[in-house]
Amino acid sequence: MMALGRRTPKQPELSVATTQLVRVPGHPFYGKLNQVLSEADFDLFVEDLCTPHYKTGGRPGIPPGVYFRMILVGYFEGLDSQRGIAWRCADSLALREFLGYALTDPTPVHASLTEIRQRLPQEVFEAVFRFVLALLEGHGLLRGQTLGIDATTLEANAAMKSIVRRDTGEDWTEYLKRLALAEGIENPTPEDLRRLDRNRPDKKVSNQDWQSPSDPEARIAKMKDGTTHMAYKAEHAVDLESEAIVAACVLSADTGDASSGPETLAAAQKNLSAVQGEAAVSEVVMDRGYHDNGLLSDCAEAGVRTYIAERKQATRRWTDKPPEQEAAFRANRRRMRGERGRRLSRRRSEVVERTFAHVCETGGGRRSWLRGLVNVAKLHLLRSAAYNLGLLLRKVWRMGKPRSWEAGWAAAMAAAAAILAASGRPWDAFDVLTAVIGVVLAFLMVRRAFGPGFSLRFTGSRKVGFF
Repeated sequence: MMALGRRTPKQPELSVATTQLVRVPGHPFYGKLNQVLSEADFDLFVEDLCTPHYKTGGRPGIPPGVYFRMILVGYFEGLDSQRGIAWRCADSLALREFLGYALTDPTPVHASLTEIRQRLPQEVFEAVFRFVLALLEGHGLLRGQTLGIDATTLEANAAMKSIVRRDTGEDWTEYLKRLALAEGIENPTPEDLRRLDRNRPDKKVSNQDWQSPSDPEARIAKMKDGTTHMAYKAEHAVDLESEAIVAACVLSADTGDASSGPETLAAAQKNLSAVQGEAAVSEVVMDRGYHDNGLLSDCAEAGVRTYIAERKQATRRWTDKPPEQEAAFRANRRRMRGERGRRLSRRRSEVVERTFAHVCETGGGRRSWLRGLVNVAKLHLLRSAAYNLGLLLRKVWRMGKPRSWEAGWAAAMAAAAAILAASGRPWDAFDVLTAVIGVVLAFLMVRRAFGPGFSLRFTGSRKVGFF
């Protein structure tokens, strides 16, 4: 018989020797990531980047390498806020080891992350993004010849209920009261306002008339799930062969695809030129939202072949347009009707959407808790760089992200083996059998997730978080 155990308050120890602490090995993913960054002199690189933005003398601040590692932790752990990142780093022994903090050292708080982000310009974040691209190039994982470009929406830290008129500064209730007064309704009740709002003919809420007082750079947009929110637009240029993000731009949500596509393509060519020495982009694949005569002719003039799905519209008239636009249009149509065009279009929808699933869904980047276009762009660049680092560790060392279930099995088995070894007692038959079964199950799970040769072909946005 065993008596019921009860939880009682305990007097904390005044001091605990480090030899009495049960030390569980850190996650192998973070250990390998630290090794990769150390071999590439990442800390020295970011310190040289950030030195011009700090004063000489005074109390030393948080090392830049620690700040960027904490943002990487936010992506790998799926945390969308700086408060969550700061709490997770302070709570986890494995992440303390990853950041280089001892058990008795205080980790940075969320306010420090905000101060560092505001201090550093966006050029520093772009340089860190190119540094990670250079790591991919050094391991032969970056091609940069065929790019796929697509966009998604990021929910801004602003509410639709708080929008105001740009011309008068009125909120929605004050605006309806003014309309009711114009209709001859004195002292309207809330029911009168709802009836007036429901029956008035022009009910569209446009960005030309309305804005958010807390985040004026956010725009009213329809999200992927069909709801309407204040949002930003994130656009990725992805290497279709290596699946690496070569450019990640954040723009206003009301920016058209035909206008943002050339900017993202130019940013991708700039990043590839900085890493490879020369821009080798020869093909670009986009969906029908980017189909524009001006974009087609500009790409043809730059020597970039386009594979852009054509919009459904009436018969085109070319008498009032330059002849080079018609030539680029017909060349794009001819390529899209070929087998290579259809294959590249399927590849774009698979690979580019996968980057959004990682960065925005499993990486915690769909909802931004920052305000301002520059702040959102800085954080999204680092999350995209973290995606590229995860791609590097998966393709070179076959290591999945720490939140994936096959990596969790491997970490659990390593922790169990370490605890059994630290216990000092000899292993019995049950311990050996448990270890063998766990290793076999972990191996089978990895094979099921990655397949032979680790060639993944998942098209669903919910399954891609497994690796």
